[in-house]
Amino acid sequence: MKISTSHVVANRRETQGTSASRRLRRSGKVPGIVYGSAAQPISIEMNHNPILLALKVEAFHSSILNLELDGKSEQVLLRDFQMHPFRAQVLHVDFQRVDANSKLHTRVPLHFIGQENSPAVKLEGAMVSHVLNDLEVSCLPQDLPEFLEVNLSNLTTAHPVHVSDIQLPAGVVLITHGQDNPVVATASKVGGASSSTDDAAAPGGEAAKPV
Repeated sequence: MKISTSHVVANRRETQGTSASRRLRRSGKVPGIVYGSAAQPISIEMNHNPILLALKVEAFHSSILNLELDGKSEQVLLRDFQMHPFRAQVLHVDFQRVDANSKLHTRVPLHFIGQENSPAVKLEGAMVSHVLNDLEVSCLPQDLPEFLEVNLSNLTTAHPVHVSDIQLPAGVVLITHGQDNPVVATASKVGGASSSTDDAAAPGGEAAKPV
């Protein structure tokens, strides 16, 4: 599975505090922080629009990123971000440094395939529900997948898909926090639907007769 690497450009932020952050945002910048590893946390600032566009890309949230800070590059993961309550404005971004030799824990999105060919849909006319949309994994940075693929082609109303049904890339381990094989996707018949072979009921509960 191909790992996508994105590029983020930032500068060191010298001013601190709420007022300084407000001024920074008014000037079209986004305050942030880089932390982790053995180095000290560094306050940073970035141009707003590139970050806003990047946050709309799924891979940006689950891929190793190259952060260019004051001309030097280091690998990081997006750990958190804050948005304005009703404007398309990024208020703050957190990045965590990545050590190539240390396993990381992060959430990876799920991509569902094969739903339209499943017995649940083709034979039972069921409604498919995605119970989980991402999963937490542990792996080395070079093994981090952009997403995990979930094949629903064998899904039926009687047999949901569990995390054990997901084929994991080499070096990737799921973290379920003690849950025993959680359900990923289910299928249920649409309520009130009747079979085309059923007799149509006439008023009063009697079977309708041909005219």
